[in-house]
Amino acid sequence: MSIYKYVGLISIGVAALLVSYHYNRRFLDWLRFQSLGTRDYIAEKLSAMFIEIPPHKILLGQFAISFGLGTVVFLALLPQLFPAVMLSILVTFLGWKAPKPIVDFMYKRRTEKLVLQMVDGLNLMSNGLKSGLSVVQSMSLVTQEMPNPIQQEFNLVLSENKLGVSLEEAFNNLATRIKADDVEMFVTSINILKETGGNLAETFDTITSTIRERIKIEKKIQAMTAQGFYQGMFVMAIPPIMGLMFYQSDPEFMTPLFTTPLGWLIIMIILLLEVIGFVVIMKIIKIDV
Repeated sequence: MSIYKYVGLISIGVAALLVSYHYNRRFLDWLRFQSLGTRDYIAEKLSAMFIEIPPHKILLGQFAISFGLGTVVFLALLPQLFPAVMLSILVTFLGWKAPKPIVDFMYKRRTEKLVLQMVDGLNLMSNGLKSGLSVVQSMSLVTQEMPNPIQQEFNLVLSENKLGVSLEEAFNNLATRIKADDVEMFVTSINILKETGGNLAETFDTITSTIRERIKIEKKIQAMTAQGFYQGMFVMAIPPIMGLMFYQSDPEFMTPLFTTPLGWLIIMIILLLEVIGFVVIMKIIKIDV
C-alpha cells in the first residue's frame, strides 16, 4: 500500500513539473509583475514616510517572509504531508500579501497623526500671520516648535521652495504625499488665497475648527461601533475556545482533527471562515466621515 502511495506522489510531482515547465514563462512574468509591482508600491509608501530602504532589500524581504517562512513550516510538519503542504501554501500566501497592508497601516497612522498635529500647527501659523509673518516664516515656526511628522513635511515644503520650486507647487507635492481631505483643504485654501487675496489667518482658524469637529464625529462613531467590533471578536473566538475545551475534556475525541487529512481540511475551512468573518465585520463597522 505504501508503494502505491509513493508512486502516486511521484506521479503528481512529475505532472506538476511538466506543467510548470510548460507554463514557466507565464508564471515567471506573473511573479515578476506581482513582486516588482508590490515592491515599487512599498518603496513609494515608505519614501512618503521618510523611510529609505533600497528596492532590492524590499524584494528580498518579501521572499524571506513568504517563501522562506513557507519552507520552514513545510519542513517543520514534514512527517504529515497534507498539513505540511496546506499550511506552507497558506503561510507563503499570507507572507506575500502581508507587507502591503502593513505598510498601508503605517501610512494611515502617520497621516492621522499629522492631521491631529495640524490643529496646533495651523493655530501657530495663524498667530504668526496675525503678528505680521509670511506663510513661509509661519511654516518655519511650526518646524521649530512641533515634532514629526508635521516637522518633516513642512521642512520638505520649505526645502523645495528654497531650491526654486514655487510655493504653490511645493504645497501640491505635500497634498500628493499625504492623502487626506484636511491636508488637501489646507493646500487648496493657501493656493487660492495667494492668487485671489484674503485673510489666511481666518481661513486657518476655520480649517482648525473643521478638523476639530470632524475628529469629534470620528471619535463618537468609533465609540458607537466599538460594541459591534468586540461582539464580532468574541464570536470569532468561540470556535478555538470550544476546541480547546473539548481537547482538554476528551483528547482522544479531538485527536483525529489534528492527525487526519479530513481533520486538517476542516481546520483550513474554519480558518478561512474566520478570515471572511473578520473582513465582513470590519466592512460593517467602517463608516467614512
